[in-house]
Amino acid sequence: MTDTRDVDVLVIGAGFAGLRTLHTMRGLGMSVAVLEAGDGIGGVWYWNRYPGARCDVESYDYSFGFSDELQQEWRWSERYATQPEILRYVEHVADRFDLRRDVHLRQRMTRAEFDGTRWQVETESGEHWSGQYLVMAVGNLSTAKAPEYPGQSEFGGRILHTATWPHEGVDLDGQRVGIIGTGSSGMQMTPVVAKQAAHLTVFQRTPNFSIPASNAAIDDATDAEVKAHYAERREAARNSPSGLGFEPSKLSALDATPEDRRATYEAAWKRMGFGFVLAYYDLILDQAANDTAADFIREKIGEQIDDPETREKLIPRGFPFGTKRPSVDSDYYPTFNRENVTLVDVRTDPIERVTPTGIQTAQGHHDLDVLVFATGFDAMTGSLLRPEIIGRDGETLREHWKAGPRTYLGLLTYGFPNLVVIAGPGSPSLLSNVLLSIEQHVDWLAALLVHLRETGADLVEATPEAEERWVAHVNERAAATLYPKAQSYYMGDEVEGKPRVFMPYSGGVRGYRRILEKVVADGYEGIVTSKAQALA
Repeated sequence: MTDTRDVDVLVIGAGFAGLRTLHTMRGLGMSVAVLEAGDGIGGVWYWNRYPGARCDVESYDYSFGFSDELQQEWRWSERYATQPEILRYVEHVADRFDLRRDVHLRQRMTRAEFDGTRWQVETESGEHWSGQYLVMAVGNLSTAKAPEYPGQSEFGGRILHTATWPHEGVDLDGQRVGIIGTGSSGMQMTPVVAKQAAHLTVFQRTPNFSIPASNAAIDDATDAEVKAHYAERREAARNSPSGLGFEPSKLSALDATPEDRRATYEAAWKRMGFGFVLAYYDLILDQAANDTAADFIREKIGEQIDDPETREKLIPRGFPFGTKRPSVDSDYYPTFNRENVTLVDVRTDPIERVTPTGIQTAQGHHDLDVLVFATGFDAMTGSLLRPEIIGRDGETLREHWKAGPRTYLGLLTYGFPNLVVIAGPGSPSLLSNVLLSIEQHVDWLAALLVHLRETGADLVEATPEAEERWVAHVNERAAATLYPKAQSYYMGDEVEGKPRVFMPYSGGVRGYRRILEKVVADGYEGIVTSKAQALA
């Protein structure tokens, strides 16, 4: 029989959320173990190594703020960091704070059961762990979707997925490459692969809005200026809707003159990335306001594409700007002006099958040596529902969430004592700078555990009434926006059969923080704590 290893806190996932939880819980004097499925730390930045992979949040903001020494000593090289640089940063943090000794690699959790006192966890390799608290730090975009087309097993070339890119890299020089998917990863890959491949064919289902990254190297003067005012920058981010630090306009797009509105949009186009949605306060609230931004962006996209037919295929229509997470790109649209790049619109020319030598669509055959799936993830709930998680009275998390995720504050779930989700559904998560949201959650959790210690309690759980109220509040806030008008992973539309509910909290980072603070001020309203009864 395998021995069970006991710790105070079991953390699942060794990305940013897991490592921050480890460092903070350790600081409370608790024993911690981080179980990581992969061969290395870094989470999404360990797995996603495809050409062109980079963050769409500015480097200075997509980083930890818990240590001033850390943020002063680390030198970012670009405004939007690439995957290799982000992974180097994660590894630097792990080494600087001696985190690796409590990270256990190649330990994918397959089952977790609450026994009335503790969480009993099993891993794919057969190990057994026990923790007083179980913290799910698995990420929102970590369970990849791998489509299955007829004939796929017969393809004679190589099939790759952006989310599980080979660590040794892939030589695409002189290859005929097909990319299926035009979300963030597909948009980031396309310009890079087009310069390497003999020919690139991009298979697009739904064109999305994309804003230029305006990426650039960071010079020493800029670095010094940011670091001299880092505290103010972090505070501005905490008090913003998105955690990006952009101050949203207090004006309506509909109150501005056409000249002023265009000037505002021109400035946002050149600088704000996906923060463009904050150019006016009502872009995500009012369809007419949104139309002014969407029309401007469509015009800007169209200006970059030479061929009228290709231009029409690439211009997004049928959903409001920002209701799918906008991409941030570097020369995506001009890439389609290259002679070695072909765009296939699978809405009008659907994929019928994969053949031994490529892809057959309704209108013809596309010869390929390499097929890349840039098809995204089972977002927000995929990695939480992949293992079997059994709460009190034998109910599984899958059963409890069968109509969509149910949480209190995005942190706790009724019937699952001492189970905590970091930056997951029911919190700002993917609508925010997720690094800021991670730190917000971990710090709130740390204060909660101190409260439990001081009051002699060791069990914590949301009440069913509080969970019901929070789910209703999340839905109410979403219904006041344009988000439900789009087919998106925010709504669960990315996976067939998934409940169609809006999963993140759209009330903003600042508004959400104030709710968390009020819950604490009201004596942890909506949360019950108790002393566990020792098992016989």
